[in-house]
Amino acid sequence: MTSGWRGLLRGVVAPAGDGPWFEDFAQGEQLDPAPAITIGPGEATVYQAICGDPLAISLSRPLAEAITGEPGSVVNPALVLQVAIGQSTVATRKVVANLFYRGVRQLCTVRVGETLTTTVTVRGLREASARPDRPPRGLVLLGMQTHDGQGRLVLDFERCALVRRRSDAPTGHEDDLGGTLDEIDMDTFAESAPVDWDLSPLGDPQEWPIGETRRDPLRDTVTDALALVRLTQNLAPIHRDASLGQGGKRLVYGGHTVGLAQAGLIRLLPTAATVVGWHLCDHIGPVFEDDVVDVAATLDAAEPVANGRLLAFTVIGQAERGGAVPVPVLDWRPIVLAP
Repeated sequence: MTSGWRGLLRGVVAPAGDGPWFEDFAQGEQLDPAPAITIGPGEATVYQAICGDPLAISLSRPLAEAITGEPGSVVNPALVLQVAIGQSTVATRKVVANLFYRGVRQLCTVRVGETLTTTVTVRGLREASARPDRPPRGLVLLGMQTHDGQGRLVLDFERCALVRRRSDAPTGHEDDLGGTLDEIDMDTFAESAPVDWDLSPLGDPQEWPIGETRRDPLRDTVTDALALVRLTQNLAPIHRDASLGQGGKRLVYGGHTVGLAQAGLIRLLPTAATVVGWHLCDHIGPVFEDDVVDVAATLDAAEPVANGRLLAFTVIGQAERGGAVPVPVLDWRPIVLAP
């Protein structure tokens, strides 16, 4: 049984600034879903223009068909995540920040023209520590599952958001929300990797010693942040209204930073077939429009699969603004399928 936040009539959409507040959530409830989104060629093109990801399988239909053995263009896995995250913002209109994602797995390939629907379930609640210099807040652990038009489970992951509270009155919510584990369970990702793909069109395996860090020399400027927010139907006002951000600057949606980080990683690893999941993703600092982002990637592990290798990376993103020293903003741990 699905329910929205308290007092919201089923089928009636509240104004974007109306909630839900932290006090409106109940553990185990499933929120009314956001509208389904069809990822057509237009959506794919706009995303490509914003993030510039060179992932070959999402750029070339003939290559996608040769690798997957099926007809049709493939949607960039980062765009699939962006859409799912945007749909999950039915829960985070009062978001202050997204703290982490964990256990992200893409369980099947999405083709251009597919329609995605995401369900959002509250899995845990905890009050944030009170401070006199800021309004009261709370942590909400959300479980997301995204299905395509055929009913297949496409994505399964968790997200932890920091949201505003109406008052500082105690709520009694003290759930253990867990953390983000350093140890990677490669077997879990191997179970969902497309091991029947033919990776030979991507070329020979690329040498990258475990433990070696490589930096993408092509730094990129964050632009068109509002376009990505609107494209993915992200309803968090903090990503649209500069008056709600720090120092009157609009906070860039965290997935935008991840999109630029994936583009940098793929430039460093052009033989990548796809990103099969994220072990974790921590947003360790805010990003604002016109920041210049640079990306460094370290190979943490490599495991053979039937048709290639699964490569686990730590990708650190830094942002430079106003000529100041770059500051860390992203700790992202993707799992990549490659020859």
